[in-house]
Amino acid sequence: MQKIASNDLKDLIKKIFLIILGSLILAIAINLFVIPNKLLSGGISGIGLMLQYTFNLPMGATILVLNIPLLILSIFKINKKFTVFTILGTISLSVFLTITVHLNNVLAPVEESYRLLYCIYGGALSGIGLGIIFSNEGSTGGLDIVAVYAKKKYGIEVGTVIFAINVLIVAVGSVIFNFRVGLYTLISMYINSTVMEKVVNGLNRRKMLLIVSEKEKEVSDAIMDNCHRGVTLLYGEGAYTSHKKNIMYCVVSLGQLPQIKRVIKSIDQGAFISIIDIAEVQGNGFKSPIN
Repeated sequence: MQKIASNDLKDLIKKIFLIILGSLILAIAINLFVIPNKLLSGGISGIGLMLQYTFNLPMGATILVLNIPLLILSIFKINKKFTVFTILGTISLSVFLTITVHLNNVLAPVEESYRLLYCIYGGALSGIGLGIIFSNEGSTGGLDIVAVYAKKKYGIEVGTVIFAINVLIVAVGSVIFNFRVGLYTLISMYINSTVMEKVVNGLNRRKMLLIVSEKEKEVSDAIMDNCHRGVTLLYGEGAYTSHKKNIMYCVVSLGQLPQIKRVIKSIDQGAFISIIDIAEVQGNGFKSPIN
């Protein structure tokens, strides 16, 4: 029990550190590439950018203030763990946006020939930051809270809500500022979402193993004892031989895969192993769903 509590504490500290790190990377991307390029963004950040461009309001303080009512909504309507990590991400991003504000002038003014380059690097760097935050159950507030609430109350998909509001914000920004800014922003947002997805899937990649072995008991015990992963036995029957045997079902992280294969092969060289990519895993030992 004490060992489990210790592991939970280490996991919590790791998540907190990575959410703060992701917020720092995101703040650098915004101040170094997005703001000098006068790009827009989706969500609360997009509103914060428009207010900064129009009224010279500091973006760090603006997004913190705009997030307060949404954080209150999250406290009462969404689970506590999500809310705590969202508060951490929101405050971290606001603080780092303020601390790194001097980066606004490092690459400014932007020459037209470099604008697309800034879009690419800004989108990629912000995607890395957001990917690190999301893969550790964090959030930077804003639309994430609205989307999760809409999913919980009305069953609307999170991606649909975020996409619709982002398109609306960018469209308004394009009308207020410049149509070309909107087009450049869409390029940056596409790169952002693509990189973010790669980071999230890369850091949380899981593999499903279906194992058929004549030494079923030894293999399953070795996986549980040496690799500390659960094994489920599924009833199986050979279509040609009608030979009945159990199929071992196991889900592991990408990093554990080489060890699992070594353990299986050390017991049964002739074991049949099918390895399948998994998009998402929820449950004991893996991430929890947002309720």
